[in-house]
Amino acid sequence: QVQLEESGGGLVQAGGSLRLSCAASDSIFSVSIMGWYRQVPGKKREVVAEITAEGGTTYADSVKGRFTISRDNAKSMVYLQMNSLKPEDTAVYSCSLNIWGSKYWGQGTQVTVSS
Repeated sequence: QVQLEESGGGLVQAGGSLRLSCAASDSIFSVSIMGWYRQVPGKKREVVAEITAEGGTTYADSVKGRFTISRDNAKSMVYLQMNSLKPEDTAVYSCSLNIWGSKYWGQGTQVTVSS
């Protein structure tokens, strides 16, 4: 069974940076689409960024130019570098692994940006 574990969340002041990491347990990582999503209480989970197995990336408009998704297939890791953080970026961030029509999720890590 695929397991995903996020780390790197925390409390940061507006304008600061954080780097989230997600470790995958399965060898299918290298052929999977990986993504970062976020959710705040009472709102629908939204996609932040995705990266294909070949390294192609897409971003939500709200984070373009500030966040960067990357992956290391040798380590089965995906990262989200978040710069110029804003209070509205506060959320639980989760990584996802998408392959063959199935999507797997990590537990999530809290990111809180203070103003």
